[in-house]
Amino acid sequence: MSIKLYCFGESGHSYKAALALELGGIDWEPVFVDFFSGTTRGETFRSDVNDMGECPVLVDGDLTLSQSGVIQQYLSDTYGKFGGTTPEEKREILRWQLWDNHKLSSNAGLCRFLMNFLPEDKRPQEVIAFLQGRLKAAYAILDKHLEGRNWIVGDGLTNADLTCCSYLYYPEPFGFERAEWPNIDAWLSRLSAQPGWKAPYDLMPGNPSDRA
Repeated sequence: MSIKLYCFGESGHSYKAALALELGGIDWEPVFVDFFSGTTRGETFRSDVNDMGECPVLVDGDLTLSQSGVIQQYLSDTYGKFGGTTPEEKREILRWQLWDNHKLSSNAGLCRFLMNFLPEDKRPQEVIAFLQGRLKAAYAILDKHLEGRNWIVGDGLTNADLTCCSYLYYPEPFGFERAEWPNIDAWLSRLSAQPGWKAPYDLMPGNPSDRA
């Protein structure tokens, strides 16, 4: 029986888990969650799928996991991919996963939501500017780290890459311009050249055009 991933296309956090599944060659299927209709806020979702009211959620037989970092670690432990090869690499991957969750993808996801998924007259411009300032600092850290490197940790693709890239492939504007960050740009190109790579809206169900 294949793994199920509760997800939706607009979710960069879901993309972290979906990309790990797809690039890992693991048998899985997406289960669409209609986030924009309030599904994750409903009692049914919170009692039957995830009491935190979030995506992604991975179901593998009797096991249910939430939080993308936990899901990525489970997949690495189970299938032996993307988790690093030494204790030092494993700790460094975790360091970048935590950094991304606090400094990059959390701010990128919120900024993208405010700029693209709220009515224009409801968009808080000062908040957006503040988030973009924090994101610019995060891009600078990642771009500098990638100078002279192919991957964030070690010599190959790991969960550090799969988590930090999660919002940077989305087409909606949120203040990220790849051309301004040459090392990030080259890294994203290397990642998208991996066999099996797909963009978020091609990998998971759910697209802003569905609501147009």
